[in-house]
Order: sequence, then C-alpha cells, then structure tokens
Amino acid sequence: MHERTPLVAPVLAALLVAAVCACAATAAPAREHDANAAEASQMLKVDVQSAVDVVDRFSAALQAGDLKTVELLLDAGVLILESGGAERNRQEYLAHHAVSDMEFLQDARVQLVQRTVRRSGALVWVGSESEIHYRKNDRPASLLSTETMILEEIAGNWRIVHIHWSSRARKPVAA
Repeated sequence: MHERTPLVAPVLAALLVAAVCACAATAAPAREHDANAAEASQMLKVDVQSAVDVVDRFSAALQAGDLKTVELLLDAGVLILESGGAERNRQEYLAHHAVSDMEFLQDARVQLVQRTVRRSGALVWVGSESEIHYRKNDRPASLLSTETMILEEIAGNWRIVHIHWSSRARKPVAA
C-alpha cells in the first residue's frame, strides 16, 4: 500500500467542495433576514430546511452573544476561514474570534440579500450574501458580506463543518 502524500487531503477536500457545488441550487429572493427568514425558508426543499435552520440559529446565537449555542452547532473539527486567516477547530474559534464576532454583531442589523442552498449526500452548502449595518465612530456604516457554510449530517443532526466569511465596506450611496 502506498503512503499518502501531504497533498492528498487538500485535493480530496477540493473535490468534495466541487461536488457539493455541482448539485442543483435552490435560491431565495432578496429579503430582510430578521423579518422574512421564515418566508424564505418555506421556499426551500424540506430535505435541506433543517440544515438552513442551523445556519440561521448559528447567526442568531452569534448576534445574541449565546456562546453555548454557537459551540453546539459547530463540529469539533470545523475549519473557519476569514480575511486570509484560519481557525482549524471549534475550540480555536471559541477561544479567539467568537467573542469579537459577537461584540461586533450585538448592535448590528444583518439584512439577507440572497441565499443559495445545495445538497450532496450528507452535506449541505449554504451561501449567503448580506448587508451588515452598524455604527463606526458614531456614524452609520455598512458592509457587504458573503458567507459560505458547509454542514454535515452527523447522527441525524446538522453540524457546521466549514465556514468562509468575506466582507468589504459598502460604498456610500451618492446623494
């Protein structure tokens, strides 16, 4: 039997993500996350709805400062990528960025603009595009945010196994 080279795991992971992305998509139209999430959820296929509910519960827990729920919804081996950095497991995220993410989101308003959901076997891929409205130096500010979460069905429960966050400042609208 041949030994695995260090490149096998990343190549397999890339193929897995590509397989998930190749599945049929279900997208919800633009809408307010906090006011219309239930309506958007009704548009999703039943087999992915519970996974999308986990994404929404995770986001709500972060915004509410509920570290226990955040911990419960993340798989122990979750990989979180953001701004060129990586946190390679749940404990690393909880010990580092979770608290600052909660502090930032505490007074922010997150508006879901678009969501795409795909399923492949025991995996669901949820891509969300949002606007985040907050105050910076006592002035209103906005971020355009993208989020990808991959969830795996483990023993009948969905757990978040990967998150990728990306954001940029929204350009001010000309008056």
